[in-house]
Amino acid sequence: MGNLKLKSVRKAYGPLEVLKGIDLDVADGEFVIFVGPSGCGKSTLLRSIAGLEDISSGQILIDGKDVTVTPPAKRGIAMVFQSYALYPHLTVRDNMALGLKQAGVEAGVIAEQVKKASTMLSLEPYLERRPAELSGGQRQRVAIGRAIVREPSLFLFDEPLSNLDAALRVQTRLEIAALHRRLKATMIYVTHDQVEAMTLADKIVVLSAGAVEQVGSPMELYNRPANLFVAGFIGSPQMNFVEAGRLGESGYQTLGVRPEHITLSRDSGTWSGKVVHVEHLGADTIVYIESDAVGMITVRMFGEHPYSPDEIVHMTPDAAALHRFDAAGKAMR
Repeated sequence: MGNLKLKSVRKAYGPLEVLKGIDLDVADGEFVIFVGPSGCGKSTLLRSIAGLEDISSGQILIDGKDVTVTPPAKRGIAMVFQSYALYPHLTVRDNMALGLKQAGVEAGVIAEQVKKASTMLSLEPYLERRPAELSGGQRQRVAIGRAIVREPSLFLFDEPLSNLDAALRVQTRLEIAALHRRLKATMIYVTHDQVEAMTLADKIVVLSAGAVEQVGSPMELYNRPANLFVAGFIGSPQMNFVEAGRLGESGYQTLGVRPEHITLSRDSGTWSGKVVHVEHLGADTIVYIESDAVGMITVRMFGEHPYSPDEIVHMTPDAAALHRFDAAGKAMR
């Protein structure tokens, strides 16, 4: 079991309220990701679940048990940090086993748990090495293995891939996804990287300024953002926004259209503008266009397209993929 329930969780440092009444349900076996910009409260929320931060009010329940004032070691959680937090003088085997040794677990059980975790993470050849002899990706796998051997109710990941280079981030992301499928464990993961969120999560929690903006599956957030913040945060390049007044329309405040939902032509279209920059990425072409009518617009096209700066082009948004937001920034369905 590994379900989590947060009830009106608040955290304040004096007059500064960092978490503003968070309510959340995480089902057993779910992979949930907290995402949002720096300073939104996502790491503070994770540390509160772990018991590393005392909350100001509210309740935290794990498997139906109120653990709000329970010490971290007794919450049935294991945490993987951004910094690997490995002991440099210990071998991989001893780093993975340390928590169980400190808990007084029998040596035979420890050996079996370490063997199982190291096999799962392809760490068997490195068990007698020390952290300095490992790559960044291998060190992160050791940190994950140290969590696995404890067989926790909840796995908590605090930006675990931030210290890895791009190639290792992709590789380790795949390993974490495969690990979740094998363990069928409940995982809560913090990141500022929306690609990680979109590719790993069963459910994403978008946070802004200590409050939950929206909770849903990756595609729910992408296709049906609840407000301007979520619409602009989820998706890369981000959604284009046009003031309704510039379109001569009423009944809403802002029109949103994703870059991939606009077609580009040299002949005709709904809006016209001048190309100011083109990013040729091979698989995609990103074109930035300045339009007198609607402002700066980003268009994303699959494949290679020979557009160049200073060209006059015409844009046509997909009418079926438009998003409209009211004066408060809320999506209009």
